Amino acid sequence: MVMAIAFTIATPVLAVVDPWGGTKGDVEAEIGLGTEDPRIIAGAVINVMLGFLGIIAVVLILFAGFKWMTAAGSEDKVAEAKKLLAGGVIGLVIILAAWGLATYVIDILLEATANV
Repeated sequence: MVMAIAFTIATPVLAVVDPWGGTKGDVEAEIGLGTEDPRIIAGAVINVMLGFLGIIAVVLILFAGFKWMTAAGSEDKVAEAKKLLAGGVIGLVIILAAWGLATYVIDILLEATANV
């Protein structure tokens, strides 16, 4: 009985307007929230992360080439440089494939949810 009375007397809560007279836009502006679509933010984050990984793979390939050039005929150093080079190339191929797949998926999602 007490709960029924409490629910009937309760006042509605309006989350868009704060008690001090501001609106949702005022609050967003005050705390610095962006209005960018989360799908676009996710795409940008993925592009940045894959870009850094691509830079690391290219640096690894360059390091392997430098190591090979400075091996001075040592078969062990040349073999190690070949392993690094192969690893860097394989990593770069995987990163490019991941970038292509992520770009495709994000484009499809943006197209499919364009009307939402």
